[in-house]
Amino acid sequence: MKTLHAAPSLVEQVHQSILADIAAGHLRPGVRIIQEQLAQQLGISRQPVQHALTLLRKEGVLIDAPGRGLQVAPLDLDHVRQMYDVRAVIEGLAFRKAAENNTAQAAAKGSALIRAGRKAVASRSFHQMISADMAFHDFIYALSKNPLVAPAMQTHWTQTQRVMGEVLMHDDKPRDIWDQHEALLAAVASGDGEVAERLARQHILDAADFMIERMRVERAGRRP
Repeated sequence: MKTLHAAPSLVEQVHQSILADIAAGHLRPGVRIIQEQLAQQLGISRQPVQHALTLLRKEGVLIDAPGRGLQVAPLDLDHVRQMYDVRAVIEGLAFRKAAENNTAQAAAKGSALIRAGRKAVASRSFHQMISADMAFHDFIYALSKNPLVAPAMQTHWTQTQRVMGEVLMHDDKPRDIWDQHEALLAAVASGDGEVAERLARQHILDAADFMIERMRVERAGRRP
């Protein structure tokens, strides 16, 4: 882990740093999380680490360890399915509202995010691929003009990063979802809210099918 420096969002930085290490497989399910050790590695006091660990516990990323302390929670596939079902509904709403409220911004700024996403896939960097995917969806949430969407999605994205990380670690050729993103962007830019919502829901449900199947195969010790 890299050393962090004090900032107004220090707790968020610690939260994201720990989550990134979990998503990248550096902290596997069952690994005990030691607050003092993390604080030392990050070069900060224990207080922001404690707050970040409390958030991750509330989000289900960490669970109580035997005896005392916390450990990385396993990913439950039934919970993953349920999470993606909820995501599909919220994402559908976000894309519909973006198409209804902000076509000009979608057309003007969306292409750069698509290019960044394709570049991330070519790099095969877990971090870049996850970050590019999140940036695209965050862009749509902002275009939706509904201030409740992004906060509602925060916990879902915490778990989604874990799911994406687990799958990407075992993928010889990362799945390229940017043709789908480009089609979604085109629907938003054209102002077609109905198509944007339908494509968004299908995009999330297809992702769920793919991710869950890959995790199930990996856990069974087989390759597709």
